[in-house]
Amino acid sequence: MIVDLITLGNSPFDFSFTIAPAELGLDDDDARLTEPAEVAGRVTKHIVQTDVEGTIRAAVEIECTRCLEKLAENLEIPFRAAYVAPEHYTEAPEAELREDDLDVSILEGNEIDLNELAREQILLNLPEQVFCREDCRGLCEKCGGNRNLINCNCLEEATDPRWAALKNLK
Repeated sequence: MIVDLITLGNSPFDFSFTIAPAELGLDDDDARLTEPAEVAGRVTKHIVQTDVEGTIRAAVEIECTRCLEKLAENLEIPFRAAYVAPEHYTEAPEAELREDDLDVSILEGNEIDLNELAREQILLNLPEQVFCREDCRGLCEKCGGNRNLINCNCLEEATDPRWAALKNLK
């Protein structure tokens, strides 16, 4: 969804739409959308900047970090972004950034692409590590089998003989 700031005027614009998984292009090996993402929020135009805030609800399929098993995860992502026209943005080479400055983007033209904003927010809010369960045993280093499903003896057989004497110590 594209918001044209010229036709927006000075009144806030409420939006609600869905984005198909193919439109977001999240066909990553680590995560993919399983159903359309729901995006809702408000665009408010001020004198110098335009604020966009809202919520994204998305169902994603993520791999367990240890065993690579597929997991379903529901995300609810609140977001806020601010856009400033290039002529209102002052770039000081020695200026220290405040936390508020990190959410400010420079407008290119007079449009805001809400699909791209939603894509960025989903990618930024994907969990770094996901486990199918707390005690996930992961994959076997030798045979590659899921150690949650099979009990292979690969690691026991692969013990370095120099450490064998330590097994007898108690």
